Amino acid sequence: MNRAHRSLRCPDIAIRPAAADDRELLSRMFVQAAYWRPEWPRPELREILQRPELARYFADWGRPTDVAFVAVEADGRSVGAAWFRLFTAEEPGYGYVGADIPEIGIAVEAASRGRGIGRLLIERLQDEAIRRGYAGLSLSVHPENPALRLYERAGFERIGGSALTMLWRVA
Repeated sequence: MNRAHRSLRCPDIAIRPAAADDRELLSRMFVQAAYWRPEWPRPELREILQRPELARYFADWGRPTDVAFVAVEADGRSVGAAWFRLFTAEEPGYGYVGADIPEIGIAVEAASRGRGIGRLLIERLQDEAIRRGYAGLSLSVHPENPALRLYERAGFERIGGSALTMLWRVA
């Protein structure tokens, strides 16, 4: 099933489940999310995967509990992605809350930001979390990251940490 969903707020963007051939896009978006400051040099994915604390976000991607969505322009160009993954207490992510709460990641191409694409992607993740019976979603964000406002508007609440850990709870 590879249905794309469109929003009235952003009708030129479709959000669809990621497919196997989206791995390169997900890799690029993962690097962009991890190295979010524009002035930071962006290493290659293979470099990032050498750091265990970052590798756990992407290594062996495609497990049954890994979920990703892609934002696609009307012309078919992919401009963003969002995903979630479960972690364990033994190998937690930066935004780890519990083994039953997936942690999200998201990135939108710089030229496509400010159009509501990030919000659409987060809403799809939230819908999928509800569909799968999760109690919520977590994330980690640096306090200076402009995406912090997006997360707060999407219902994520600050629960601690120097790189803020945030939690969205299913109502």
